[in-house]
Amino acid sequence: MSDAVDKPVLIIHEGEKAGQRWTIRENELVIGRGGECDLVLPERQVSREHIRIFRADDGYFLEDLDSKNGTWVNGKQVKATTVPLRDGDEIQIALAVKITFVGSEATAPLFVDELPGTLGLLQLNRDSRRVFIGGVEVDPPLSLPQYRLLELLYDGAGAVRTRDEVIESVWPEAIGEGVSEQAIDALVRRLRDRLAEVDPRHQYIVTVRGHGFRLDNPTE
Repeated sequence: MSDAVDKPVLIIHEGEKAGQRWTIRENELVIGRGGECDLVLPERQVSREHIRIFRADDGYFLEDLDSKNGTWVNGKQVKATTVPLRDGDEIQIALAVKITFVGSEATAPLFVDELPGTLGLLQLNRDSRRVFIGGVEVDPPLSLPQYRLLELLYDGAGAVRTRDEVIESVWPEAIGEGVSEQAIDALVRRLRDRLAEVDPRHQYIVTVRGHGFRLDNPTE
């Protein structure tokens, strides 16, 4: 599997990121709710580090990382062991997210009806953490906290994200230590300013007083 098109692909079918796909470009991929994971799933049922997919002996394997709510491959729970992954295998994470393992990028199908629910002017390239508005890239790139906040709101597809969810996604290492409301508000302001550099006509980040924040992503 040396060519890019031979890299395996994960296609998310159920969950908040349904319709998205992730190419496994490295020899190891950690999936979980924590912001330090390679593929972050926002569902609360998902453990901070839930599973690991890794390459060994010219194949790919899945390991459950002692998750709280479990992992299943083709309906069989994975516990205290690793299992090989084959083209078309169905992975269920905490019974909240369903993912298909596709053997290579070249054969990954395109499900037109499973595109992300957020199809507005603002779009994310998750592999490179690049942000585009109307096809124009936000340059220089967002800082990691700014990108994490934007990704959280983007995945909500217009739903309100609470301040606690912001802390959990943006500063996962600070949970339990406390992040001030002033720090959150300052981050929101900086992100708004960065997006306004590309599109000053529209305010993408909306504050919902007493609740949190949401993304307003117009289609034109």
